[in-house]
Amino acid sequence: MSGTPEPPPASAPPPAAGRRGAARSILVERPRTHRLVTGPLPEPGPGEARVAVHAAGLCASDREVYEGTRAEGYVRYPVVPGHEWSGTVDAVGPGVDGALVGRKTVAEGFRACGTCARCRAGETSLCSTGYEETGFTRPGAFADYVVLPARLLHPLDEAADLTAAALLEPAAVVAAAVLRAAPRPGESVAVVGAGTLGLLAVQLLAASSPSGLLAVDPREGPRARARAMGATEALEPAAAKAHEGGFDLVVETAGAPGTARDSCRLARRGGRVVLTGMPEPGAQGIDPVHLSVSQLTVASVFGAPPAAWWYATRAFEQGLLRPGGLITHQLPLESFSEAIELVGSGDPEVGKVLLKP
Repeated sequence: MSGTPEPPPASAPPPAAGRRGAARSILVERPRTHRLVTGPLPEPGPGEARVAVHAAGLCASDREVYEGTRAEGYVRYPVVPGHEWSGTVDAVGPGVDGALVGRKTVAEGFRACGTCARCRAGETSLCSTGYEETGFTRPGAFADYVVLPARLLHPLDEAADLTAAALLEPAAVVAAAVLRAAPRPGESVAVVGAGTLGLLAVQLLAASSPSGLLAVDPREGPRARARAMGATEALEPAAAKAHEGGFDLVVETAGAPGTARDSCRLARRGGRVVLTGMPEPGAQGIDPVHLSVSQLTVASVFGAPPAAWWYATRAFEQGLLRPGGLITHQLPLESFSEAIELVGSGDPEVGKVLLKP
């Protein structure tokens, strides 16, 4: 909804310079065509909250949206991207507790119905009414403000670092994988891929007191970062082959053509594998004979249910999750073109790229 904005409640923080009365956003009209637009300040409707965006991260999915390579049904143009973000509640609509205004927050991206069988079982990322997600089919956070259902908010402590908190969306995906994996103290663990998801997984898994924690990545820089974040060893894929069959638990985060297969080979007989990366069509499949003979338990994760968001935000506030160290670039909103090129550059020194309105 849009219209003439009302003055904020007395408890609201002062608006950023130039924000009040109008709002900017990055609109991707169709693949490879975008513009910075300015429009009326969006107004929250019943049950909604308006959040002033502090920072929004870019990932490979945002580049897919920009290039038009995201799978059909998982993007709706024109769209304002931005599904990884943090901010401060700026206003609330009818039926929402006014005490939220002024709170630092992050929020779930999936717009699940909340009433289907899967939602009622707590599996909101499997909502049977169809896919809807902030930044893909609904306006996202590459903007001054984002409006969304208040029920999706996960308020943070007053002292929370909002820049680092912009990475809590990928952290929630990793948290979903860790909850599914159920690591136990003393287990041998491997993480395949040391990008954003992999490094967040290293941090969360290190907190489970494994006997050893291996990170696998072909790039030297990410391997070094994995060691700094809790991995006891970091190897390139060729060297990791010597450890096949040696891990109780393997968490795959890369989504590369062969990483699902390789992850299953790293697991011991009777071991557990959780897949979080999103491979492109044509990726190498898992050998069904190896799967059966080794009696592996293989699970997959797409998105994050509320329990994973709760786990990620609590781990962040307790200092077990330190996503700020993954950020390498912070750019203004109008530098979207530069940011999207950085994400697709393949430069191993490029970590998480943020847009800051």
